[in-house]
Amino acid sequence: MPRLDRLPQVNRNNLLMLPVRVNDSAPFTRPPRPLTGCSLAIVTTAALHRRDDRPFEPGDQGYRVIPAGTPPADIIQSHTSLGFDRVPFMRDPNICFPVDRLDELVTRGELGRTAPHHYSFMGAQRELSRMEQETGPQVGRRLREEGVDAALITPT
Repeated sequence: MPRLDRLPQVNRNNLLMLPVRVNDSAPFTRPPRPLTGCSLAIVTTAALHRRDDRPFEPGDQGYRVIPAGTPPADIIQSHTSLGFDRVPFMRDPNICFPVDRLDELVTRGELGRTAPHHYSFMGAQRELSRMEQETGPQVGRRLREEGVDAALITPT
C-alpha cells in the first residue's frame, strides 16, 4: 500500500475519496472442525504469481494459482499502483504470503495441513464485477474441490 504522504495531492485525494464497498451479507462461518484438522489455503490480493506466469496488469480481475511448495524465489509481485512499495515483500515474502508461518503451524500440530494450491488476485480494484461473478466463484469452487476448510485472506 502506498504511503499517502508520498503521493501527489491529486492521487492522495483520489484514494481518500474512493468509495469502499461494505459487505454486510457475508456471514461468519465457523470452520467445520478444529484448525488442527483443517486444510488452509492462502488467498491474497497482493498480485503474486510464479515467475513463469503471466504478470497481472492494471484492472486485471483474473487470478493466479500458486502450487504449494513453490520456492519463494519463484514467486514475484506484479502489483501496479502509484507509490506502491514492493521492498517489504522482496525482503520477506511472508509479509503477504505467509506460507512459512503456516508450515510452522503444521509442524507444531496447530494446523492440519496447507492446501495444495494458493490463489492470488490483483488488489486495488475499482471495478469488481468480474471478480464477483466469475473469478471469485471459480476460486471458491476450486478451494472446495481441493478439500480446503479455511482460507487466510491476505492484503496487498
